[in-house]
Amino acid sequence: MSTPPFEPRCIDFADRVRDSFARQGAMKTLGASLGLVAPGAVDIELPWAAALTQQHGFLHAGMVSTALDSACGYAGFTLMTADAAVLTIEFKINLLAPAKGERFRMEGRVLKPGRTITVCEGRAFAIDGNQEKLVATMGCTLMAVTGRDSIQG
Repeated sequence: MSTPPFEPRCIDFADRVRDSFARQGAMKTLGASLGLVAPGAVDIELPWAAALTQQHGFLHAGMVSTALDSACGYAGFTLMTADAAVLTIEFKINLLAPAKGERFRMEGRVLKPGRTITVCEGRAFAIDGNQEKLVATMGCTLMAVTGRDSIQG
């Protein structure tokens, strides 16, 4: 998925994303790691794990949704100001195929950044060897949160 060129509003956007990601218990639970971190684009990678599957052995749709939501959220976060935190306010997921693979890559890409509201899209890929299969897409709307001590980057 290509990414339009965006200018980050914060010079240390990549460090902010990595620091925030490291604090996310949900991503630790999934065994997820950051891949690409660029202005308007973040990839999250995770291995297949039996504890994350549904009854047929596919990665559970809830796990796909969780990782895609974070990929989109962090893609938007790369373009927010240094005093902003990010929260998802809406998403829709399309599950296109069973999430069957050795590992998975979730891509979050900003479509339209804004001062308060940012719109992103996400794609989830199942990877087996050299083969990648698109298994889900997401539309995601984010909010930049400022001025709240309880919600920080």
